[in-house]
Amino acid sequence: MQEEFERLSTGVPGFDRLVEGGIPQGFVVALTGEPGTGKTIFSLHFIAEGLRKGDPCVYVTTEERRESITRQASQFGWDFSSHLGKKLVIIDALMKEKDDQWSLMKVTAEEVVQKVIEAKKVLGYGKGRLVIDSVSTLFLDKPAMARKISYYLKRSLDKWKFTTYMTSQYAVTTSQAFGFGIEHVADGIIRFRRVVKNGRLRKFIIIEKMRQTDHDKHVWEVDVEKGRGFVLLGKVDERAEDFKLMK
Repeated sequence: MQEEFERLSTGVPGFDRLVEGGIPQGFVVALTGEPGTGKTIFSLHFIAEGLRKGDPCVYVTTEERRESITRQASQFGWDFSSHLGKKLVIIDALMKEKDDQWSLMKVTAEEVVQKVIEAKKVLGYGKGRLVIDSVSTLFLDKPAMARKISYYLKRSLDKWKFTTYMTSQYAVTTSQAFGFGIEHVADGIIRFRRVVKNGRLRKFIIIEKMRQTDHDKHVWEVDVEKGRGFVLLGKVDERAEDFKLMK
């Protein structure tokens, strides 16, 4: 039986085969993990692939300025700057510059939704790609509201035909997304983790949830390589530390 929905490529070499060819169009996927585990680079792959295919793309950055995002992209051969205002809008929620059309003066869920919709109207209708990096900023001072805010974002943006990545910081005490709200709402969860083993930093990823998808269930070791971006190094053998990884 043929699928009734389209899948969007993640742009990460080798990753699409782990999710039956890509992320189902219209899904909200939570990328959760500690800082420095590769969530932003993973997201940049998604946007770069969208630009390559001519999809309208919106990137909301709450913890870095716009120039930092375009600079990171250029390190991997992606020229985001040339697409700004055409097929890409980067909404800067960090700098709060009044004269900047794509800067947020207040970092609230309502302001984010309003500005994302404004960007989508400028870029054109049809399927689009959206990254909110990170959604945790929206409920830093009210973690108990995380689930309500996450649901509001999903519901408000659903009709705008976005396939969305929402990055979320990792809570050290629980190993869950900060506020433990986005994971309830998301259609997919990809968890990022890092450990120091034998004096070397190692990074891992696992797909914990992807609706309507027979996804891979293994832990994968990953890395971010200069000029290449996010790289799958291989499956991790089943060992005691693998179970500790996700607890």
